[in-house]
Amino acid sequence: MALADQTFGFFIPTVTLMGVGSSKETGAQVKALGARKALLVTDKGISAMGMADQIKEQVEAAGVAVVIFDGAEPNPTDTNVHDGVKVYQENGCDSIISLGGGSSHDCAKGVGLVIGNGGHIRDFEGVNKSTKPMPPFVAINTTAGTASEMTRFCIITNTDTHVKMAIVDWRCTPNIAINDPVLMLGKPAPLTAATGMDALTHAVEAYVSTIATPITDACALQAIKLIAEYLSPAVANGDNLEARDRMAYAEYLAGMAFNNASLGYVHSMAHQLGGFYNLPHGVCNAILLPAVSEFNAIACPKRYADIAVALGEDITGLAPLDAAAKAIAAIRKLSAAIGIPAGLKELNVKEGDLKVMAENAKKDACQLTNPRKATLEQVIGIFKAAM
Repeated sequence: MALADQTFGFFIPTVTLMGVGSSKETGAQVKALGARKALLVTDKGISAMGMADQIKEQVEAAGVAVVIFDGAEPNPTDTNVHDGVKVYQENGCDSIISLGGGSSHDCAKGVGLVIGNGGHIRDFEGVNKSTKPMPPFVAINTTAGTASEMTRFCIITNTDTHVKMAIVDWRCTPNIAINDPVLMLGKPAPLTAATGMDALTHAVEAYVSTIATPITDACALQAIKLIAEYLSPAVANGDNLEARDRMAYAEYLAGMAFNNASLGYVHSMAHQLGGFYNLPHGVCNAILLPAVSEFNAIACPKRYADIAVALGEDITGLAPLDAAAKAIAAIRKLSAAIGIPAGLKELNVKEGDLKVMAENAKKDACQLTNPRKATLEQVIGIFKAAM
């Protein structure tokens, strides 16, 4: 391929803490950012488990006051964001901590964007729409999937249109990301499966992206290898600390990959399913990934052959397209083994909604870097193939 003038960015948090017990450093890290009163954004499930109170105590022991906002819903909405903004302002906060999975992190990013820039969260849909920095931001992860704790992506549902807005902005990258596998222990098998397949989707889409680089390639392939080895054990035994630790690295590596190479049609289509039906993002990705990969394979069969090898498949002597087919079959086999539904029909997706969802998917920022361009009819066809 001929090279032309083009700049490739690489975005990650300034500091990332990994490993068993790393969440104990939260207080020191928040204090180091100069915070005096932090808004802790989480969801009601995490709050009910007592995990939010645990982090609050650690941070307050370091001399920083904490106000808990547990209004982040699954597939967080613009309403959630502005509820958080109100709590932040009413309590005189000067910094943000997010605790949870992608929903908590994305909601916190939305709060930070509005606090830093004013206006409505809908103003920031698209790429780099903010002009001012967010407050200091520490993201503590509790699932191995979205990588939102370290990315510049923020996905918020517009409650008027029921469309998931893709906000891609380097200013909403957390200052500090913390991945402590201890916080991931005991999570339910369906959640572990869905978030793990979300991470796999990130890695696969980043690897076949039109703006992939040698750096993102290295991250994506290593993520796929780790997921192939450790996702099933993590689903089988939620208290398997080694599997949780390796999956934390896998989802972070996948995040490094897609945070810089972006994604593709799997995510642009999954966003519509989440917006229309409020379905789990990882499950939607897992169901769509084989169908989109089958559509994409002719555009970059050697890339899918590499993915097959990373998944542990033997492709000796196979033509690239045949090797690509083995990758897709391996993805389907892994999904079935960990209990992912076989198709969108099981999620009560209606064929009558496919056209409007396909139209919206064609407008989603994630589709821009898909390796094969699709017509509206082809996107509808992919949805049908995933039914």
